[in-house]
Amino acid sequence: MADYGAPLILMAIGLVLWLAVSATLAGISVQTIGVILFVAGLLWLLLELFQARSATRGAVVEEPMYRERRRPL
Repeated sequence: MADYGAPLILMAIGLVLWLAVSATLAGISVQTIGVILFVAGLLWLLLELFQARSATRGAVVEEPMYRERRRPL
């Protein structure tokens, strides 16, 4: 089963930095870091969704084949 929590948290942090914070740290824009975190979280989430879909799609359950023996009369 896929875990969607971490990518969603990363996307939320990225959105907060992108849309709500307007600061720069030593010439680096915090908004740019937010966009990068959001895109990374989005790609991670899409990868998780793709893996979850492909894992359930190809699952084949094999049942053991056996034949009951008849008792001789």
